[in-house]
Amino acid sequence: MTSPIGGISLPTLPGIGALGGPSGVGSVVPAPAPGSADGFAAALTGALDQLGSLQSSKDQLAVQAATGDLRDVHDYMIAAQEASVATEMVVTIKNKAVEAFTEIMRMPV
Repeated sequence: MTSPIGGISLPTLPGIGALGGPSGVGSVVPAPAPGSADGFAAALTGALDQLGSLQSSKDQLAVQAATGDLRDVHDYMIAAQEASVATEMVVTIKNKAVEAFTEIMRMPV
């Protein structure tokens, strides 16, 4: 999927794509092997690490904006939106995982 605004990528889980944008904050994390036992845990850990990276980048740009050192407000606005979308994505995935676990626990043995 291409973005109408160049330089902005959609945040996704590791192995599917990268969480990152114009500054290249995020990096692509290779997908775990299909037979590995810790595939979901590794993917979730990678997504949380990238979310933390996006949040810290946004925080640094916010400090620069507050002190007047930031040249382009656009950089901060893009970083803030990326962090917001990534946070929503991770929370949604967490909610779906909990929902799936709950549904599995309701199944009769």
